[in-house]
Amino acid sequence: MKILVVDDEPVLVKGIKFNLEGEGYTVEVGYDGESAVEQARNGAFDLIILDLMMPKLDGLEACMRIREFSNVPIIMLTARTEDNDKIIGFEYGADDYITKPFNILELKARVRALLRRAGLAEQKEDGKRLEVGHIKLDTRARAAWRDGTPVELTAKEFDLMELFMRNPGRVYSRENLLNVVWGYEYIGDYRTVDVHVRRLREKLELSPAEPQYILTKWGVGYYLKDRPEEG
Repeated sequence: MKILVVDDEPVLVKGIKFNLEGEGYTVEVGYDGESAVEQARNGAFDLIILDLMMPKLDGLEACMRIREFSNVPIIMLTARTEDNDKIIGFEYGADDYITKPFNILELKARVRALLRRAGLAEQKEDGKRLEVGHIKLDTRARAAWRDGTPVELTAKEFDLMELFMRNPGRVYSRENLLNVVWGYEYIGDYRTVDVHVRRLREKLELSPAEPQYILTKWGVGYYLKDRPEEG
């Protein structure tokens, strides 16, 4: 598998590259936001690791531009610790977020988790096509459509929607969703789920302000309505 690592700290890039290559990954590197976008556009990467603060183009802008043509899983790196920075990162299309300084073992675990979830559908033989109302998912191709029109979902958005569509009517608390979809604890950071649900509604609902599919059970969590009304 091929990973792109972009950070303006050469020593850090070298260390990440060394450790990921030791895990058997092919690693390419960059040192600014513009090169990140260019390399992502021209290379077939399975995952991208982006620093938040970079010259020429910051990580958020680079992430947003990459999302215009790719749904490759993206991990953001940053020295900032504020929760709002994490939420902004998810808003711009990041799938995961890790704060510097970090344990390289944790980074490798996050990489494995994202790649595993992105490729898991390829191993599934049954139920690879999911459909409810206007929305369709192909879990093998990891593709989504609304009313027959292709919709680009990030890795986490796809995982979340697949979970909902495989379990219509089941209500998941935000804590449940963090544990099941993210695979590790975002302690108390439930807004992560809210951001991803809102983005799914914007991309898949015919009227995001009045969702028919991804509904809220107030005080409990979110669920997919198994028989949405056609509008």
